[in-house]
Amino acid sequence: MKKVFYFMDWGIFGLRSYNYILLLSHLLMENEYSPRLFVNIVWILAALIIPALFWFPQQRMNKGWFISLELLLGGSYYVKSFMQADQLGSVDYLIPSLTIGYLLTRKTAWTIPVLSVLPFTSMLFGKVTWDLALGSSSDNLLFSFIGIWVSFIAKAYHEKNKLAKEIDEQNKLLSQYAAEIERMTLLEERSRMSKEMHDTLGHSFISLIMSLDAAIALLGKNPSLAKEKLISIRGMTEQNLDEMRDIVHKMGEEETTSLADHAERLVSNFREYTGTVILLTLKGTERTLPFDMRQSIIRVIQESFTNALKHGKATEIELELRFSPSALSVAIRNNGTPLGKIEHGFGLSTMKNRVEMLGGTFSISSLAVAGVEVRCEIPLKGDKPDAEN
Repeated sequence: MKKVFYFMDWGIFGLRSYNYILLLSHLLMENEYSPRLFVNIVWILAALIIPALFWFPQQRMNKGWFISLELLLGGSYYVKSFMQADQLGSVDYLIPSLTIGYLLTRKTAWTIPVLSVLPFTSMLFGKVTWDLALGSSSDNLLFSFIGIWVSFIAKAYHEKNKLAKEIDEQNKLLSQYAAEIERMTLLEERSRMSKEMHDTLGHSFISLIMSLDAAIALLGKNPSLAKEKLISIRGMTEQNLDEMRDIVHKMGEEETTSLADHAERLVSNFREYTGTVILLTLKGTERTLPFDMRQSIIRVIQESFTNALKHGKATEIELELRFSPSALSVAIRNNGTPLGKIEHGFGLSTMKNRVEMLGGTFSISSLAVAGVEVRCEIPLKGDKPDAEN
């Protein structure tokens, strides 16, 4: 963005400098040396240099002083030259008017009427006709408005890029928050499972220890009762082992289940509970995917299924998972109501952010005949396929 402003500032500054240099060269070539020529040369050099002391691209930005001095020095030379009948065809104030318009601020808005009046002041002292003054005044106003328009476009472009940058930063922040919330949710779930193991198995093992102590004490006094006690302890131990396996299985199930298996279970449950016709298609060999990637993809599929029923009133859904050596493609199609204007609410924004956090792309569109398609393309790193591991 800064390069655009550099180009515009230097472009306007270069045009203005070229205008005065060209004016000076014509003066030197067309006139013989005289005191009057010397005065004109000094006048033009002053009009070129002095205002530039207050505005120079990316270094000095006192626009008010620049415009005032430009009008005072360049404008006065323009009026003086305009009054000379032999120079009427070559005198104009177009490039300085463009520069003034480009640098115009609210405090210097008074310069617009001054630019329009400058040619008419020459009528008081020279052989300038009304039509000529009116034409020159119109040209000055036209070029000043062109400068204003160029400045407006530059500022609008700057604001647009500034807003886009702020939105991008906010999206990144939201993505970080979402990732942190997901991480905290996983930690909370693991903490809950560990507490459950502690509360359930801890109580069971304490009971076992106390029962074993009682059995040991009965060995010498009443062996038959001690045997019955040990048999009872063995049954309790088997029950506790089954409980521990069940808890560990539930806790580790999400981390060890492949994406394909998880998708099949999701489709089966969704089909059973909603009665929706769902077709699952798997293509290629699944690779070993990180846990967070599998979770994000499953959440996108879940949200797509829910949206298809809730918003699209779909009766049929097709889920396609395509595995290739370098990418994973996910397509969810339904026969629901076609989309109108797509508005990324919380659900769609969350889905999009999940996929983009994985470095992928997310799109949603209406199908040619009827229905909606959600498509995700996620790049994969060089892990080996599950079939090879």
